[in-house]
Amino acid sequence: MDYSLNCAEFPFKPAEWLPKIDIETLHKCRNIKREDMEYTNENGFSVKVVMDPTLHMVMDIFHRIYLSDVNDTKLTMIFPNQWPEAYSAVANMLNQYNVSARNVHAFAMDEYADQDGNVAPLTWGGGLGFSFMNHFYYRIREDLRPPVDHWHVLTNELKGNDVYSKIIEDISEGGVDCVYTATGWPGHTAFIDPDAPEFAADSLEEFITLGSRVTTCTPLTIVENSTFSSLGASGDVWGTPPRAATIGPRDIVSAKERFELHNLLSSPTGDSWQRMISRIELYGPITKECPASILRLGKGTCYVSEILARPFAGWTKDVKDWEL
Repeated sequence: MDYSLNCAEFPFKPAEWLPKIDIETLHKCRNIKREDMEYTNENGFSVKVVMDPTLHMVMDIFHRIYLSDVNDTKLTMIFPNQWPEAYSAVANMLNQYNVSARNVHAFAMDEYADQDGNVAPLTWGGGLGFSFMNHFYYRIREDLRPPVDHWHVLTNELKGNDVYSKIIEDISEGGVDCVYTATGWPGHTAFIDPDAPEFAADSLEEFITLGSRVTTCTPLTIVENSTFSSLGASGDVWGTPPRAATIGPRDIVSAKERFELHNLLSSPTGDSWQRMISRIELYGPITKECPASILRLGKGTCYVSEILARPFAGWTKDVKDWEL
């Protein structure tokens, strides 16, 4: 594989600690046009470009909970963190329309951990479980909430290899009805980072059999998380935990359906660190070097925002003023 960046005017190689993405994939992803972005693959996984993917996620969650209420059927879902605006909106809609979530089992997909693998407690305001409970579960009206043990979070008691995955599999009878995800800067899904030693595997086939565990975060993941509101949104990498407890690849591939959204911005003007990794996930090879690409192995949809679908600009001699 050629991992060098072959620029005629200024040839250089990416930093050694970055995920190893070959040069052909990088060139392909940088040059994909908006009109070529939407597709459906042989596994039933689709890409759709929309104005606001988060609105689609809120509607999808509400609709599934509504159907579980009126049909009186169990509903199992894995959720990303943090998404307080979306989850509080779902809770408000349930309350407004008197929709019961009694049949729902909701699983938070991850939680921060310290250098020794101790999982953040629910009392820590920067924690993912804290937000999942307080911005989602406790905002649902008490008479519409399921029992509190239906809202599952990762804890020290559940951090052992495969323990949380086994709970998910037992309750969902093999795989959740839907897993909601959003890829991170290094191409992770949940905290399943490329080259994390805890997720080492000799092949993709082995990789997708791995379940939940405590894992070590890559530098890109730590930088990304330092920009999120729960950790101050100030680039405080020293205030960002180095490890995490997370679901595993097998929880992604065993889900009956996947709902991915790509719309994370670095500024209101449309700057986004997610624009490149979104393309690598959706148009590059399915590989351990981009763990989120395994979503394409099954039925699902990735909603990409129109802002992320904008073309690349910069670092060419033909760049226009409006692109800077």
